[in-house]
Amino acid sequence: MPRIHLGDWVDSGVNWLVDHLSWLFDAIKAVMEGMYNGIDAVLGAPAPLLMAGILAVIAWWLRGLLAGVLAFAGFALVDSLDLWDQAMSTLALVLVATVIALVISVPLGIWAARSKAVSSTVRPVLDLLQTMPSMVLLIPAMLFFGLGTAPGVVATLIFALAPGVRMTELGIRQVDAELVEAAEAFGTTPRDILWRVQLPLALPTIMAGVNQVIMLGLSMVVIAGMVGTGGLGGAVNEAIGQVDIGHGFEAGVGIVVLAIYLDRITGALGTHLSPLGRRAAAKAPTRAWAYRPRPAVAVIGVVVLALVAGGMGIFGSSDGTSEASGTNVGKGKEIKIGYIPWDEGVASTFLWKEILEERGFKVTTTQYAAGPLYTGLATGQIDVETDSWLPTTHAEYWKKYGKQLDDLGSWFGPTSLELSVPSYVKDVNSLADLKDHASEFGGKIVGIEPSAGEMSLLKSKVLKEYGLDGAYEVIDGSTPAMLAELQRAYARKQPVVVTLWSPHWAYNNYDLKKLKDPEGAWGKGDGVHTLSRKGFAGDNPQVGRWLKDFSMNEKQLTGLEAQIQKAGKGKEQDAVRTWLRANPGLVDKWAPLAKKAGRVT
Repeated sequence: MPRIHLGDWVDSGVNWLVDHLSWLFDAIKAVMEGMYNGIDAVLGAPAPLLMAGILAVIAWWLRGLLAGVLAFAGFALVDSLDLWDQAMSTLALVLVATVIALVISVPLGIWAARSKAVSSTVRPVLDLLQTMPSMVLLIPAMLFFGLGTAPGVVATLIFALAPGVRMTELGIRQVDAELVEAAEAFGTTPRDILWRVQLPLALPTIMAGVNQVIMLGLSMVVIAGMVGTGGLGGAVNEAIGQVDIGHGFEAGVGIVVLAIYLDRITGALGTHLSPLGRRAAAKAPTRAWAYRPRPAVAVIGVVVLALVAGGMGIFGSSDGTSEASGTNVGKGKEIKIGYIPWDEGVASTFLWKEILEERGFKVTTTQYAAGPLYTGLATGQIDVETDSWLPTTHAEYWKKYGKQLDDLGSWFGPTSLELSVPSYVKDVNSLADLKDHASEFGGKIVGIEPSAGEMSLLKSKVLKEYGLDGAYEVIDGSTPAMLAELQRAYARKQPVVVTLWSPHWAYNNYDLKKLKDPEGAWGKGDGVHTLSRKGFAGDNPQVGRWLKDFSMNEKQLTGLEAQIQKAGKGKEQDAVRTWLRANPGLVDKWAPLAKKAGRVT
């Protein structure tokens, strides 16, 4: 049967949309980012415990005293884990996605309930949205809206849209037909029947749909973190990329707290809005832990807390920016650096974050997979990244995006890519030796991120060159996962073959053999290049000169990597500062200041 090139058709359609409707996507992006920034600013303005108090008052009003106490305790726990800002960013993203999803889904559900033709048309579309893997939704969202909040919101609302439509349609269809007929008999217009009969009676079911929209939105935030939405999803994604169980668990706890709070609040809100729910609540016996204040009391409590926040200056100071000093050449200008979670990429990124901040710039760093990183650079969402291996490893990305990027030069090289085994593995010294020892390694090569250029080269060329493509399976994963497997096998003296590169601190920590490549399948060594968005050096000439002149030797790079490994997760910049103190003069060498009239300016 001939192959149907469905993927090619989809690619062509997406490319056409990007080329001809970019103005529409930019407008939608501006609206969504405006909504997100506004909500995020409101949620992040008060001090964490004060905002926790406000959220607790809302829970107290809707569900009772015990719910309010537990809500405060949950958000206080999030603050104690140093995840407050991420949690509020996630809450803002979910709220924006929920609002937009409901604006679309509720009217669509009403239409579907009143028209069998619409219902029949919408149902397969909803089935497609619910069963399509959520990560697939990120690809067109990223192409249409770039990186950051907008693609995360779009992918989240698309994924969460279906239950809003289905539950709205179900709720209206479940309204007793005799009630509708009675309303019609009294001459009620179709509009009044909808607003005064069907929607009030369908409200509990509709609110259940709202609840599901929110829960599905929260389940999507981790996937959305892959395209730089930040928040708790970004924290979980970063923990996955570095196999940091502790940090991932803490971020997961934050998501659980948000999920439970929103689930309970939306459930209680549905009870309060529904006439039947209010009647049932009025008949229920009052218990001390279920005591709820009147709405006026709850509003007064929130207002008082807000006034306290304002009076204490918790909403931020109005101090102006400081005047430029001799080293404050950046004057607070923002520079966005993206990085792949490879050791030299982490080291160089946080090194330049520290250097640029010492020079007065405001620097934000975000972790990405290789594909989104290059997409972000090409679309101008990211200013700089310092870990492109050219001309070989990242050749496919350079071929696709090179015309939209500026190469600021190589700061380290030459490098090498290799497969490595522990030195205790005998009779395996080259890639050619692997074929006869496949059973010894279980027929597996432990790989890194599937988007890495090394993985693409390994699968497409190296394995074929040595006849290994039928004998070995390359296990996709991440750099930290590969290192964890290496550590586990090394401790047990078990055979293992892993993808590595030089320089890498693993060669200092373990006694490893680089498998020789007599056929030259890996190609010549790469240089580690700094790439920027088009025109970055022109917009920032001094930073551009610094990055173009930057270079490190192997001792400096491996020493910095080792210091970061020693410091642990979340302390990369502290490790950079410690390393710079032990290597004085490097900041002035890599980021020299102009001298005028015999003094530094």
